[in-house]
Amino acid sequence: MPAYGHISVAIPMMAEYDNLAHLFGCLERQTFPHFTVFCCVNNEEGSPALDDNLRTLDWLHGYRGVALEVIDRCTPGHGWQGKQNGVGWARKTLFDTIAAQCGDDGIVVSLDADTAIAPEYLQGVLDTLNDHPGAAFSVPYYHPLGGNETLDRPMLRYECYMRHYLIGLLRIHNPYAFTALGSAMAFPLTAYRRVGGITPMASGEDFYLLQKFAKTGTLVSSFVPSHDNARLAVRPQGRASARVPFGTGPAIARGMEAIEASYPFFRPEAFEAVAATFEAFPALYDGEAETPMSDFLRQQLRTDDLWQPLRRNFRDREHFVHACTERVDGLRILQFLRSRPDFRLPDSEMPVDFRTDPLATLDSYRNRLFEQELSLR
Repeated sequence: MPAYGHISVAIPMMAEYDNLAHLFGCLERQTFPHFTVFCCVNNEEGSPALDDNLRTLDWLHGYRGVALEVIDRCTPGHGWQGKQNGVGWARKTLFDTIAAQCGDDGIVVSLDADTAIAPEYLQGVLDTLNDHPGAAFSVPYYHPLGGNETLDRPMLRYECYMRHYLIGLLRIHNPYAFTALGSAMAFPLTAYRRVGGITPMASGEDFYLLQKFAKTGTLVSSFVPSHDNARLAVRPQGRASARVPFGTGPAIARGMEAIEASYPFFRPEAFEAVAATFEAFPALYDGEAETPMSDFLRQQLRTDDLWQPLRRNFRDREHFVHACTERVDGLRILQFLRSRPDFRLPDSEMPVDFRTDPLATLDSYRNRLFEQELSLR
């Protein structure tokens, strides 16, 4: 496979005028010069975001700096209509436009308008994907504190939940050990074409795309050793938002009580149950056996015959195990853990109290998880 040589940076934008100067300042300082920025300025027809988006379009059309292409999905007659709306459609529009214009040596770097990146970020992504031909990249991330404790406290609780969950999967070497953030992923166009592109959704399109990559190829989650993962981590704003049904922004907007109810930490034995299930796949090729996830899978898949259809379709152990791994995917794992109240670790048993401990204590705990995660990635 030829080395990748060009990067397309894909950025959906809705009401992001105030972030433009900082965003493009980051892009202008990149040490790797061969990239084009694609922006999709978007909103639903009649959206109150239109005024901000029109200012954004004027700014972008007058911009003279890095190579830039602007896609207008906001002005009257060009906004989203019906079910075609939201960031999922904006990302699809961006990725498909890039795929139509660029060849097999191209890489897509997906960002958001509120993200900050180090000057060596694009070079680091390029080096990593050239070191892993055909792979996609779930990039390390880090939400800076914004200086508003009302927002920073739930942001830290949500981020620690995501890191705690990822660490659990990394410890058992699960193939679905990734965190999905639309602002923290990159992939070669060959891989994007191989999985049939992104499925636009109201939210979670980044998760399903990365899960496709995990199922059909390799998904890497750390920069090559010559680069500093902590320094090159994408830094999105931890802001409250109602633009999508779930994710960091909606979690912060809902507040601490809702986050604690919806995003629990899980006990170590929860991940051990997942590990035991995956370890059983080779033996299941020879005959039936119960796994810790069997009852859940029978209910979820509405069948008592979990494995025999796969034995009939895949006549050797290797392909059978791969099929089992595709069936028990990242979504199934999360659903399984959430289905078991006994797997939940109460916040009262956490080493910090997200409601009452000083913000500095919570930030220190987040940083310890971040360092632990990076050591396992």
